[in-house]
Amino acid sequence: MANERRPRDIKLHRRSRQLELCYADGDSFRLSCEYLRVYSPSAEVRGHGEGQEVLQAGKQRVNITSIKPVGHYAIQLIFDDGHDTGLYSWDYLYQLATERDARWHNYLERLKNEGASRDPDVQVMRFDPS
Repeated sequence: MANERRPRDIKLHRRSRQLELCYADGDSFRLSCEYLRVYSPSAEVRGHGEGQEVLQAGKQRVNITSIKPVGHYAIQLIFDDGHDTGLYSWDYLYQLATERDARWHNYLERLKNEGASRDPDVQVMRFDPS
């Protein structure tokens, strides 16, 4: 089953900071490096259980510097912010691609609710004058 979802081709577009996934059935998806970084499957991002996810803020300009194959089932993405511990299985990449709009909306809502920013140069502070 994992091979059915394995991309036929993976292209990194560094200038636009997007990873393009092309599948044998003709489907093609472009995922931003920021999106891939904030949804890294690593324990550093996901935590070690439900509710332990760590919100990734300030990743708007992150880029991928390297892509390494991991066996026949995944790739490792190396990001320019030093993050390199997530292994993206073929199934997880396909899930990220097909659920992108909903996941991105959820991420933006979480940033808003936490008072955080996508921009690494912006620090959001809340002030309660009461």
